[in-house]
Amino acid sequence: MAQGLEELSREQLVKLLEITAKDLIALDGTWFQSLERAQGMDTAMEHDRGAWRRFVPSEARRLKQLLELPDGCGLAGLAKALPFRCTSLANEWELIWDDDGRALTFRITNCRVQNARSRKGMEFHPCKSVGELEYAGFATALDDRIQCECLSCFPDITDSTCNCAWRFWLADEGARRAV
Repeated sequence: MAQGLEELSREQLVKLLEITAKDLIALDGTWFQSLERAQGMDTAMEHDRGAWRRFVPSEARRLKQLLELPDGCGLAGLAKALPFRCTSLANEWELIWDDDGRALTFRITNCRVQNARSRKGMEFHPCKSVGELEYAGFATALDDRIQCECLSCFPDITDSTCNCAWRFWLADEGARRAV
């Protein structure tokens, strides 16, 4: 597997990783848009949720192994792993620690999917229900104590400074967002 990679420089490998992440997001978008055109948004969303539900645990497992994260890695392990998700590698994002380090917020500040749909004159992807599965599933696969809530995601945008925002905390610490 991965024959020829040893011939690339470090800079070329980093660029290849960026290209591959963008290609994965583009592939995800093209199959979704094909299904959306053929069978409508509701059916496309149902299949999108099913695909991410299956993909996310394996992505988390692979990254956990690569980064040598222990079981029960907590929010520190999540903060290490989130930047290496395929969606993170393809988008601009930021991590913010709050509640004196008892909670972590992950924000996508420049989303390739929403930008592409906007360029094409399409409605934004209603990704909140997929994101809930995706981010909570990823966190739980790393450490089953980690809880997740959506702070802002289309169609429920509450923060216009980002495309989406997700907050994580450890269930046994009770660090919940003040409502």
